Amino acid sequence: MPKLLYPTSLALDPKLLEGYSVDLVPYNVKENIPEEHTDAEILVTWTNTAANLKDAAQRLTKLRWIQSLAAGPNDVLGAGFNPEKITITTGSGLHDHTVAEHTLGLLLNAARRFYEMRDFQAQGKWPGHLGGPQPDRPQGRFTTLQDANVVVWGFGNIAKCLTPWLTALGANVKGVARSKGVRNGIEIYAEDDLKDILPKTDALVMILPGSDATKHALNAERLKLLPNHAWVVNVGRGTSVDEEALANALEQGSIGGAALDVFETEPYPEGGRLYKTPNTIVSPHAAGGRPQDPEDLIAWNLRKFLAGQELKNVI
Repeated sequence: MPKLLYPTSLALDPKLLEGYSVDLVPYNVKENIPEEHTDAEILVTWTNTAANLKDAAQRLTKLRWIQSLAAGPNDVLGAGFNPEKITITTGSGLHDHTVAEHTLGLLLNAARRFYEMRDFQAQGKWPGHLGGPQPDRPQGRFTTLQDANVVVWGFGNIAKCLTPWLTALGANVKGVARSKGVRNGIEIYAEDDLKDILPKTDALVMILPGSDATKHALNAERLKLLPNHAWVVNVGRGTSVDEEALANALEQGSIGGAALDVFETEPYPEGGRLYKTPNTIVSPHAAGGRPQDPEDLIAWNLRKFLAGQELKNVI
């Protein structure tokens, strides 16, 4: 009977995985796998330490399938597991709602300037300039999602969850992906079209995965294309943004602001420029971090694995 190791780093209900011909064994993601369980054929991962994964890659020689509950498999691949010999599946889909909700919160924070109100509150001051009569949807400012031009760069499952909420609030949404088309009623453009789209953008939402192809996708050249009131929101991977170029743009006032949930180095280093740049919201990789109903995905893939069929979310 194959042995499945599941992490104790989240409230996983093993009863929902019972009934399959597997031996279910919990394990501590911060410690090396006990010797008696190195014969496991299936490993479920979530917030494992680098040391745990590296040790597992060397000692779990019978491993056939890894189910990561993270949206991306960077930690698993970085530990040395060979995807040509071991099937690796991701937790894509488990974080769609939570990341989309956090993204919406960042956009509303930016538009309604809650962050600035909090800054004034911390100083014991009344932010009178943010209250009282205000112009409705003024040109050249990002003050509301109603009629705002929002561009979502990286149009996967999270974007498909987010965009109906944006359109419900009146935003004009465009998507950017590797191939053009229409997805869920949203017009999708190619990256070559960014030179035409960015100058008309009020808020740029980035949900790109981390890879060599997306490294510094938002660079100084593309930042210069954005209007000086436009906000950048990044909930994808920190490596997709050139942080030095972004900090320069914020300090120079050539963009309106940035709401960042991901960074090239995490935790973002103490004394980093983005802690002090104007109109910047630093979110500590908090958009996801709570996979929803992971047992459903594990059970689905476990059924397929035991039947010798193709699994979901294979990298």
